[in-house]
Parts: sequence; structure tokens; C-alpha cells
Amino acid sequence: MADGLTDAEIVGLKTRLLALQVELKAQDAETSAWRAPVTLDQQSVGRLSRMDAMQQQQMAEAEARRRTSDLARIEAALKRIDEDEYGWCASCGEAIASKRLEIDPMATQCIGCAK
Repeated sequence: MADGLTDAEIVGLKTRLLALQVELKAQDAETSAWRAPVTLDQQSVGRLSRMDAMQQQQMAEAEARRRTSDLARIEAALKRIDEDEYGWCASCGEAIASKRLEIDPMATQCIGCAK
């Protein structure tokens, strides 16, 4: 356990991570239709509408990539918690400030190393 983090704080951060994980997975499921290929059907969708649909698809794909990245970071943070390595900087080995972990519970570096 990191200096300054109590067991209760770690449990609270783990709860936040798990809730965020559920939320991101739900968002991913809700937006899967937006990432579907845009069909070329000039009869039912005009050129501008198709361009809009393609733009929405690209934005949905970018959001999906961000969610995938965040989900991977959450999994890594949960693994660090399970292995009692949570709250330590991956670069210098010093404790990560509890305020930093409150802001970003997936943080892997102290503020000094993150610069």
C-alpha cells in the first residue's frame, strides 16, 4: 500500500474503477450501431447524409478506441490493487499522491515523473 493511502481509500478507488469499467462497457454496447459500416445506397441516403453518417462512424470509432484504452488502464489498475502494487510510481518507485489518484485512479506515475 502506498504511503498516505488507507485501506478505505484503496477500497473507494477500486469501487470507482469498477463503476467506471461498467459504465464504459455499457457505453460501448450502446454505440456499437454507430460504428457499423456505412452502406452505399444513394437511393435511401443522399450524398451529404452519407458523409454525415461516415463522420459519425469515424467519431464513434475514435470514442471506442478511447474507451478500449481506458478499459485497459482500468484493468491494469485493478491488477496493481490485487497485487498490492497500487499507488506506487512505475518510473521512480515513489508513492503517488492520494490527491492525484483521486483525480485519476488509473495513474501509474507520480506528478514528477508524469511531466
